[in-house]
Amino acid sequence: MPDHDAILFDYWRSSASYRVRIGLNLLEIAYQSRAVDLLTGAQRGLENLARNPQGLVPTLAVDDVLITQSLAILEYLDETRAAGWLPADPVGRAKVRALSYAIAMEIHPVCNLRVARHVVSLGGTTIEEWMKHFITEGFSDFEAMLGSNPQRRYCYGNSVSLADICLVPQVYNARRWGVDMDRFPLTGAISSHLENLPAFAAAHPEKWRLQS
Repeated sequence: MPDHDAILFDYWRSSASYRVRIGLNLLEIAYQSRAVDLLTGAQRGLENLARNPQGLVPTLAVDDVLITQSLAILEYLDETRAAGWLPADPVGRAKVRALSYAIAMEIHPVCNLRVARHVVSLGGTTIEEWMKHFITEGFSDFEAMLGSNPQRRYCYGNSVSLADICLVPQVYNARRWGVDMDRFPLTGAISSHLENLPAFAAAHPEKWRLQS
């Protein structure tokens, strides 16, 4: 399946989908978008389960294969298109992966909407309180991982990496839930720089919802 026949099954506000849209835009891969409405439970429907047994988004159909899980999709694109999102040296790759995983495997899962809704159903908190608590805690750790160079424009090195692709969607969620990003000046500054790059801007949920 050539790039122009790529299909992304996603949801406009999904952080994981947002990551993949950024990646596809960076590589200038033209693709069709097929919405899977998370609010109506379409992700658990038979059609979506047939391509994504976890009942999640996104799923990317490309190169005659279906790939699920956003980081797996992004690493596949990086490996097959020489995107350069992971450094060539083992130490650099490990550092970029650590930053990426700090968001995608620490902050994101506990702030998944289905997790937050279940916790709220048990009583004792609200979705807003839950989200703010764990995103704030996660970004406190992430800010420390970034180091102390206030001039840096990317999470690692001098170009977009997997960590940057993970960062911007999580900052979007942080703002959505009222997290005080002033507490994380370096994280916020890097995200602000990235958000102005065309590939990131075009993937923004609000713009995407209007275009799709």
